[in-house]
Amino acid sequence: MKRLLIILGIIAAVALIGFFTLRSWTKSGSPEAIAQVDQNGLKIKVDYCQPYKKGRKIFGGLVPYGEVWRTGANEATVVDFDQNVLVAGQPLDEGEYSLWTIPSKDGWIAIFNRETGQWGTNYDQTKDIVRVPIVSREHSPKAEQFYISFSPTANGTDMILAWDETEAIIPIQKRERR
Repeated sequence: MKRLLIILGIIAAVALIGFFTLRSWTKSGSPEAIAQVDQNGLKIKVDYCQPYKKGRKIFGGLVPYGEVWRTGANEATVVDFDQNVLVAGQPLDEGEYSLWTIPSKDGWIAIFNRETGQWGTNYDQTKDIVRVPIVSREHSPKAEQFYISFSPTANGTDMILAWDETEAIIPIQKRERR
């Protein structure tokens, strides 16, 4: 019995070391980042990973047009709203959501999904809460690394998704309580 416990302990230790080594390796190519805003009583926090361009064609290449993208790298990007909001005019309740997008040449679709914590390739459309069209435009200078930032607006903020020569804008406003 003692020998079995020692063997199981060794297997568990090797598995843990392997897990953390793999996690460290994947994060080195696309490091973790946090984007957040706290303005006019609106708090939004985004946990995501930042892939690099590395000389690749990004939109319409590495990230195909017309297909769901994890909007970052590694695990699915998670957005946390501290209150009920309007996202591109559509209501979304406070809470955590995974953020997905469907890029295209002429505009994008932003998707807020109730499932969080999954790897970024495990998208389940049946758990979508909101899908909204958003504007994309040329971004200059080119962004070698994907990033998410916020730009204040009169009634809220714009969440900006930028990579390479493209940025997509998700308008967010506080939703009045009824």
